Amino acid sequence: MKILYFAWLKTKLQMAGETLPWSEERSDTDRLLKWMKGRGPAFAEVFANLDVVRIAVNQEYVTANTPLAEGDEVAFFPPVTGG
Repeated sequence: MKILYFAWLKTKLQMAGETLPWSEERSDTDRLLKWMKGRGPAFAEVFANLDVVRIAVNQEYVTANTPLAEGDEVAFFPPVTGG
């Protein structure tokens, strides 16, 4: 899976993205978020308040418990407002 981070998430984690192998431990967005929170202090901080983090899978906005597959692109970003 290709993981992308945008805006303040990218700054806090000091990376724009990474590639992770698919695993049962990260087989849906809920499990991926739980796994992310356990990666260390920066990840725990970034994913502590999910009200300020949005998720897209393959460039489609998703909500909780979305299945993930090998080769998916998962993006994490703050809420976007128009104006």
